[in-house]
Amino acid sequence: MPRNPRIEYAGAVYHVMCRGDHREVIFKGDEDRLLFLETLGQVCERTGWRIHGYVLMPNHYHVLLETPSGGLVDGMRWFQTTYTARFNARHRLCGHLFQGRYKAIMMDADEPGYFRTLSDYIHLNPVRARLLRKSPVRLEDFPWSSYPAFIGDVKRPVWLETGRVLESCGMTRPGYRQYMQRRVQEVLGGSEALAGEWKSIRRGWVLGGEAFREKMLERIGERMESRKRESYSGEEVKGHDRKRAEALLRKGLQALKVGQGEIQGMKTTDERKQALTWLIRSSTQVSCEWICEQLGLGHRSNISRAVRALESPGRNNEHLKVKMLQCKD
Repeated sequence: MPRNPRIEYAGAVYHVMCRGDHREVIFKGDEDRLLFLETLGQVCERTGWRIHGYVLMPNHYHVLLETPSGGLVDGMRWFQTTYTARFNARHRLCGHLFQGRYKAIMMDADEPGYFRTLSDYIHLNPVRARLLRKSPVRLEDFPWSSYPAFIGDVKRPVWLETGRVLESCGMTRPGYRQYMQRRVQEVLGGSEALAGEWKSIRRGWVLGGEAFREKMLERIGERMESRKRESYSGEEVKGHDRKRAEALLRKGLQALKVGQGEIQGMKTTDERKQALTWLIRSSTQVSCEWICEQLGLGHRSNISRAVRALESPGRNNEHLKVKMLQCKD
């Protein structure tokens, strides 16, 4: 089954989240939560990971994770497998505990504001889920997140780093407490600004500006070079495919010495339009809609007709195919 590519590099920062299988609970009680945190501390010791925030919800968890030496995949494999084995042993169970693959959103660590955005999102999870019912709602009353350690109410584990988040907010511990309490009131009030701020966290694959996104797309391309494209899926792969398709289109237009507007105005039976269609279709998995829009093909059925026409034996178009093959280099 196709899956999202995992991008690993030294100093990478991720928002990691995983739910229980069939959305069932991953903690049956506080002893399980303590076991989870103990296992998290052990994987940090094994890998050198740094945790910048976490929250344990009934059927899922969130972690703001930095990998100074890389190693996300191996570390996460050990962590989730080990916790699952320990959980199953405690409760005399067997089988999967987590639902499929964990989600790991890459974050631009050079932009301090993203530390604030993600830590806010993580720490405010109990408020959004209405797990704090006592009035007034106080975030420190939820013990299963890193927030109490951030404000000094409990001892900070050695594997938990609070400095970068506090620096991103420009605050000390007392100031951070006041800041987060204001955020609690915003959540309770249904702030539209917060919903917009967190949209990319919930739906995106990367948290960062356009330059950071481009760098991550390059890393995805490098990772996919030695593997089958069909092995991967996801928005990040689609982004990589679009980027490659755009580059191939530029090369193809240059090789044919025509402009994109000129190509769009040609008939669908023009051999140059067919050659460009074949080049993009045979080299990427961008959508048919994208190809039709860029080349002015009209209906998507014209894509397969163009590909068949260029590959048909006996036609005097071999020189065009050679030019298109050179664009792939």
